Amino acid sequence: YAGFMAVSDKVGDEKYSAAMKSMGDSFQWKLGPKESDANDLAIGQTYMALFKQYKDPNMLQPATEQVDRMIQQSDSRDRPLWWWCDALFMAPPLLAELSQITNRQNYLDYMDRQWWKTSAGLYDQQQHLFYRDARFINRHEANGNSIFWSRGNGWVLAGLVRVLQAMPKDYPSRPKYVTQFKQMAAKVITVQGADGLWSAGLLDATAHPMAETSGTSLITYALAYGINEGILDRKQYQPHVISAWHGLVAHIYSDGRLGAVQPVGDSPGTLKPTSSYVYGVGAFLLAGSEIYALAQY
Repeated sequence: YAGFMAVSDKVGDEKYSAAMKSMGDSFQWKLGPKESDANDLAIGQTYMALFKQYKDPNMLQPATEQVDRMIQQSDSRDRPLWWWCDALFMAPPLLAELSQITNRQNYLDYMDRQWWKTSAGLYDQQQHLFYRDARFINRHEANGNSIFWSRGNGWVLAGLVRVLQAMPKDYPSRPKYVTQFKQMAAKVITVQGADGLWSAGLLDATAHPMAETSGTSLITYALAYGINEGILDRKQYQPHVISAWHGLVAHIYSDGRLGAVQPVGDSPGTLKPTSSYVYGVGAFLLAGSEIYALAQY
């Protein structure tokens, strides 16, 4: 859904956002039933984008009420609410966008506290990558390197993009997000495959020899955004983005289906060339939206 909205915005074709409006209407603009589960909040990002387009308060009210309850119930907890790195794409952008739309900084402040709780537990300050969750901190690939999942780190990079898009330029901790984004970007380009794609396990391509498109799409989306926004150096990063895009397009079948998407999981895993899942397609659309913008320069 996020990919649909990004493409609609970039290419000016409203059929994609119209499909999302129909989806929102069918769900009565409600989030998922588990109020503090990041996965159940992710759909709210699409609602926020549609609200900006249509200005219909019905698109906003259910999400606002649920987020208010979540903050009241969980803000005093010391342990991270978002204990797995994928969650940094699912929930923080909604809170940042809600803060932007309602002009209520408490949403952004809550997000900020929770982001850095998760980062403190899962971000490796030396490797500049995120462990998927705490189970992986002392586990290793066959070659002895730490286990860092491509899609998990792609989720984080894409989450950073979407938070930065909604966060005010003068927000006090914004420089920390930019620094983390730049650190991760600098790391991932050092482990990109010769075919332009990233393997499911970032630090052991031998153990995970088949390139994977969902993680690659999310990483490509983030790198292209960084170039477009002047956060990343164009001369250094654009060749990596172009190589990644060519690699992704090579995995589109003649019927339009995107292949080489790792199935649902929580770690580097096996996949087939024909594997295709909706989140992979959405990530590809996000990447395409920024590639489209990059091509305008």
